[in-house]
Amino acid sequence: QVQLVESGGGLAQPGGSLSLSCTASGISFSRYRVGWYRQAPGNQRDLVAEITSVDSTNYADSVKGRFTVSRDNAKNTVYLQMNNLKPEDTAVYYCNARQEISTTRRDYWGQGTLVTVSP
Repeated sequence: QVQLVESGGGLAQPGGSLSLSCTASGISFSRYRVGWYRQAPGNQRDLVAEITSVDSTNYADSVKGRFTVSRDNAKNTVYLQMNNLKPEDTAVYYCNARQEISTTRRDYWGQGTLVTVSP
């Protein structure tokens, strides 16, 4: 059974930092593209950052220069370092692992972790 578990969410002040982790069991993260998404109340779930199986990264414009995604394949974990946090970063953050090989697509989600940015 595949399971993705996010951790590291919590309360931060504007300008502060948080580091999120997503650890997988049942799959090898190194073979997946892993994305961090976030969803604020009343909003759709949007991509924040992603890292491919060859370690290419991509970021939403709103977080470029502030967030960094990385992976540790030995720990089967992907991280999201969030610096200079803003109130608009408040959301539930989700980890997603995706693999597409030929016509087979595998897509897994974590349960989410809440990030609140407030004075």
